[in-house]
Amino acid sequence: NLKLFAFLGASRLDSRHQSHREHYLDLLGGLRERVDVVGGGSEDEVLRTLENLLLGFQGAGAGRTWCAQSFLPVSRGLLAGETIWNETAARRLTPDNWAQVLEKQNYYLSMNKHRFLGRGGEVLYLQVCLALRQDRSRVHHWVEESGVKLGDNEQDPEWLHGQLDTALRNLLDEAPSSLTQIAEFLDAGVDPETPESTDWRNGEPRFVEAGSCASESWQEGYLFAVDLLRLCTANLDLIERLSLLESACALQLLRTLAVQSARHSDDGDAAWPGYCFAVSGPSESNSAVKRISRQSAKVAERLIFHAIRSDAVTAPEDTDTDRAKVYRDADRRYGGKLFTATAKRIGLLIPKRGAGVRFTLNEHLLRTLAVTTVPLGGRITYETFKELVKVRHGLVFDEAGFSRASEWAGGPARISLGTGIDGWVQEMLEAAGLLIQLSDSCALVVNPASRKATAA
Repeated sequence: NLKLFAFLGASRLDSRHQSHREHYLDLLGGLRERVDVVGGGSEDEVLRTLENLLLGFQGAGAGRTWCAQSFLPVSRGLLAGETIWNETAARRLTPDNWAQVLEKQNYYLSMNKHRFLGRGGEVLYLQVCLALRQDRSRVHHWVEESGVKLGDNEQDPEWLHGQLDTALRNLLDEAPSSLTQIAEFLDAGVDPETPESTDWRNGEPRFVEAGSCASESWQEGYLFAVDLLRLCTANLDLIERLSLLESACALQLLRTLAVQSARHSDDGDAAWPGYCFAVSGPSESNSAVKRISRQSAKVAERLIFHAIRSDAVTAPEDTDTDRAKVYRDADRRYGGKLFTATAKRIGLLIPKRGAGVRFTLNEHLLRTLAVTTVPLGGRITYETFKELVKVRHGLVFDEAGFSRASEWAGGPARISLGTGIDGWVQEMLEAAGLLIQLSDSCALVVNPASRKATAA
């Protein structure tokens, strides 16, 4: 009901089934009867204001069917998963009204499938759970071996678990409680039967079936858990933190695809994280720099392509024709195409259309990297920042990094590009207030976000 109220007007016209529109009008009528206007204005103006308010918290799925869209997790009342309207099924057996939709909701609605959210985040959740189950000595050994450099407390899974649990709960409680109250009223105040049918199962809350993830992915999951904690406890505006969290989740999806593929492909590098992406400037003019960046983008997709077909991944035991179709679907929905589409969407790959795709960074991604890499309220040297971004995300900017990326992509191991090819990174950091230039040879990258006073 809440999604229908907020997103029907922002969904595709051809996706608005007659039963949806009729139920929407019923909701509006019932809400209108329950609104008391004091002073000027009308009930319709109040409802339009509430609809615009909720639309302002629109998250993923803009332009798709209203039920497939989601809210930014500003409060507990806005937490909602992706729900697929089975349009083909509805054409085959058209429901006369909303009651028939609820009666056969497993036929008309899919609540455990994901068409465009990369499995809805369940894999990221499982990775964090897996990471927090590790023994502290194992985590410490991996941190020392990989060079990711985490704090002493951050290397303790038990401490990280407690801190992250508290931080995520606090994040959901920051917005005024009235927002959750409004959301709950809009969802169940007029029509309690719909949430009782869709949100509950056999008298118990309906939980998502999360599936499984590879046991060795605890390493990238641990880095993600640390990123989450640093962002959740940063003393930044709530909406800005959510925006940075969104980018961090996208970067984790890309890191997961790349690290897992490197583990199971001959193209993987022996050193953690197993790959090396050459990042060029947004307006790069050096043809050699762009060539290496483009080559690493090609190898990234090839890396995932080969990993999907490795012995470590079990394909369904069907006919050869069906197996080929499975691989094509995997490439398109869960493999290289997902990597490319996600990277383009956040600005890590440009251009969005056309040939010559290469890695780059925009200011928002650079800010995400700074807030998750530099200690809260602290500073590190620019050289240390580059090294940490390399070992945590596999991204390189300077001549030494490009030489390594070139070798990883099958090119020459030693190249001469000049010492200033990463000047655009410093300029972008300085423009964003994230860099202090001490001298020509020394600069500090700072994290403008301090730790929130409420954090333990």
